[in-house]
Amino acid sequence: MTEYRAHFDAEIDFVNGGGLRAEGFRLDLPAAELAEPEIAELLVRHLGLALVGRVVLSNLEIVEEAHTGSRGVTEAASVAPAASARPGGGRGDRGPLVDLSHPIRDGLVTYPGLPAPTITPHLTREASRARYAPGTEFAMDVITMIGNTGTYLDSPFHRYAEGGDLASLELETLVGVPAEVFRLTEAASRGIPAEVFFDRELAGTAVLLHTGWSRHFGAPEYAHGAPFLTEAGARHLVDAGVAIVGIDSLNIDDTESGGERPAHSILLAAGVHVVEHLTALERVPVRGARFTAVPPRVEGFGTFPVRAFAELPVR
Repeated sequence: MTEYRAHFDAEIDFVNGGGLRAEGFRLDLPAAELAEPEIAELLVRHLGLALVGRVVLSNLEIVEEAHTGSRGVTEAASVAPAASARPGGGRGDRGPLVDLSHPIRDGLVTYPGLPAPTITPHLTREASRARYAPGTEFAMDVITMIGNTGTYLDSPFHRYAEGGDLASLELETLVGVPAEVFRLTEAASRGIPAEVFFDRELAGTAVLLHTGWSRHFGAPEYAHGAPFLTEAGARHLVDAGVAIVGIDSLNIDDTESGGERPAHSILLAAGVHVVEHLTALERVPVRGARFTAVPPRVEGFGTFPVRAFAELPVR
């Protein structure tokens, strides 16, 4: 069987600063037809790097040459679109739970420009006393709010008229999904690139982007300069077969670049759920937890608040 290797120079930058430079690097390849981005991903995996922001290859040459055992070369799926995998398997004893949701209250501003929720009584406790037996009373309240309130989930219907609505979502894609947390609090730029994800296998997972921006939630600062997922990052996650993408920021897209929303468009077109305005991701380990975010089963509706939480590994 013919074996191939790539010869190249490389420049690697990290999202939290710093970088690496290599000259005359040689890397085993699973096939000769790999494109430059695929070779860059193999390089990141081979070196075991995390939080990569940019990989530039130069003087690239692919030659017939015997392999020397580069890490990851036998995992051909690592540089090809992965099939979507459903979370599952035995859960065993339940570990500690971490609430990742912002509480909703009357007048809460989640996204500037959208209406805040209003909570009004339908039946007060005092009025209910006339309807029930002595000592028995109830409160019934009415909440009026846009679906984009607090921590919420976007279904495909949010973006596409023909997309699945909240009532169509399968619980298996919302409950107990293996979580992969990416620490991006020290990122040097707002946009989260595809290269950040090169070091992990992500099929069937909930990719949670921990930017630290939730510290501004409810304040004017929250609306400006927020981190977001780039178009290339969204395409990579779809190709990797992820189930959910969540972020503790204003939006999965860059809301300051005009009306285009490439991350929403790409993820929701592929049936990947989007959860925005998460919080407390610093309490969730990089891997090993399970993520749950379930909206109510509302037909003809695309977005709704969720009680998002992570189940931590049993110690």
